[in-house]
Amino acid sequence: MIPVIDLRPWREGTAEEKDAVVRSVDEALRRAGFLLVTGHGVDPALRAGIRARAREFFHLPEAAKRPYAVKVGERGWLGPGAEANSYAEGTPGPPDLKESWSFAADEPTGREAVDAEWFKPNAWPREVPGLRPLVEEYVARMRALSDELLGLLGVALGQGPDFFTRHTGHPTWGFNINWYPAREALGEVEPGQYRIGAHTDFGTITILDRQKGRGGLQVHTEDGGWEDAPFDAAALTINIGDLMARWTGDRWRSGRHRVLPPPADEPTEELISLVWFFECDPGTRVESLPVEAGGRTAYDPFDSHVYLRGKLDAIAVD
Repeated sequence: MIPVIDLRPWREGTAEEKDAVVRSVDEALRRAGFLLVTGHGVDPALRAGIRARAREFFHLPEAAKRPYAVKVGERGWLGPGAEANSYAEGTPGPPDLKESWSFAADEPTGREAVDAEWFKPNAWPREVPGLRPLVEEYVARMRALSDELLGLLGVALGQGPDFFTRHTGHPTWGFNINWYPAREALGEVEPGQYRIGAHTDFGTITILDRQKGRGGLQVHTEDGGWEDAPFDAAALTINIGDLMARWTGDRWRSGRHRVLPPPADEPTEELISLVWFFECDPGTRVESLPVEAGGRTAYDPFDSHVYLRGKLDAIAVD
């Protein structure tokens, strides 16, 4: 069971109401690594506007999109066949059935080597000039919400609200607009091919704004195996990634998930998801939460972004 948690009591409630939110978050992340949040304050019209402008780009002929093509981890258009997320688990499989426009952190730190790898300028499609102001507003909202959620997670660990946020002064992040084309546009689907193959995310938290669909999100739990993720149009879907799981010594599970293939019996279904990936400051030394504080696995300390680069490289299709 993935709960829907209202953030308003966390912001404005009594001490008892805040404690109830903290307990619910801890339980959900122990069980599946997923939860849904309402009361987040992100305008539905903003999300709809991004989808409308992005759809204009994705519906362009491939020749118009090709000049923007990039590899995984770069800024621009990830075309058909660019990713196979199952490779992150070491499972070879067909490429994912999606296209993406990928944005990432772009405010330089002044450290040349760090900026060259993690803080390069973003690309913007000239054919859709209205996309940029909407994305920039959305990124600002996601940035603020990420730190709020990380403060809540720090309290849920019993470590205080700045346990994670003291490492997010100048963090890396990624924002993907994922387009899942309809079956009628794709044709035949290979055996074992998904819109996104089974994987866990790589960073601290992911904030997902998704659309309801037959070929939608599934979450894996220890008790129930693969299950359709609950949908609430007002909610954002939150999951933690591998970096956070290791940081908590596996107290919390990295949320394993996949996106189903486009349904054969609804050949016109196309979906667009807005996927925000949040991390931490480059070079953060990550040490697992000790057993006496609730951790279960003592990982050797590691550099956050050496770890993240290895994960990004793993899913790129050459």
